[in-house]
Amino acid sequence: MFFKGGHAAKWSKNIFRQEADTGVFPIQTWGNFEQQFWLHFFPANAEADAINALEGTSYYQGNWTVDNYLDSFQALVSNTGYMDPQTLVVKFRQGLRLGVQNQIAIMPYRRPADTDPNTWYRAARRIDQACLANKAFQSVSCSVPSILLKTVSTRPPPLSVARLPLAPPPPVIPKPPLTTSSMGVPMDVNAARKARFLPPQGCYQCRDANHVVRDCSHHCYATREFSVEM
Repeated sequence: MFFKGGHAAKWSKNIFRQEADTGVFPIQTWGNFEQQFWLHFFPANAEADAINALEGTSYYQGNWTVDNYLDSFQALVSNTGYMDPQTLVVKFRQGLRLGVQNQIAIMPYRRPADTDPNTWYRAARRIDQACLANKAFQSVSCSVPSILLKTVSTRPPPLSVARLPLAPPPPVIPKPPLTTSSMGVPMDVNAARKARFLPPQGCYQCRDANHVVRDCSHHCYATREFSVEM
C-alpha cells in the first residue's frame, strides 16, 4: 500500500528491476532498507536543493490546484529555513498561476498584506475553489443547449393546415341607367277630370263635328223627351 506514487514509486520500481536483472533482491536486511531510504529520501543537501527550487521556476503551480501547490511550497520552505514573511509572500505569489495571482493583487478590499503569508494562502485557496466551481457550472450550462436542440430536432414537424384558395368575388354587373320610358310618365290626374267637364269638339248631343248643340236638329227632341220623362 506504500511506495505507489511519486519519487517512492520510482525508487521501488528500480529495486525490483535490479532484482530481475541480478536475480537477487538488493535489500537483504532492515539496516539495508534504512540506509537506502535515508539516501534517497533525506539527501544531505536537502536545504540546498529546496533553495535552488525556490530560486527557479520548477516549483510553480502550473496545472496543480492551489492545495497541491501549497503543500509542495510549504515542504520546500520547511527545508530552506526561510522565516521572513515578506520573502515567503514574494515566493508564493511568484509561483501562483497568473489568474489567481492577479485576482488577489487587485482585490478592492481586504487584500492580503504583503507581510502575511497565511492570508495569502487562504485567499488563494478561496479564489481557486471559486474558479473550479465556476468551471463546473459552465460545463453543465454549456451542455444544456445541445441537449435541448437534440430534443427539439427529434420532434415531428407541426402539421400544416392546407388553406383552400378563396373563391373570386362575383363580378359586379353595372345597372343600366334609368331612362324616361322605364321610369314611366307621371299620371296627369287633372287630364281625366278636364276630359269630363270640357265640351267635346262639335255637338255633344249627336256627336257631329260640323255643328254645335244649339244648331243640332236633335236638340229639341232630346230636350222634350227628357222633360216628358221627368
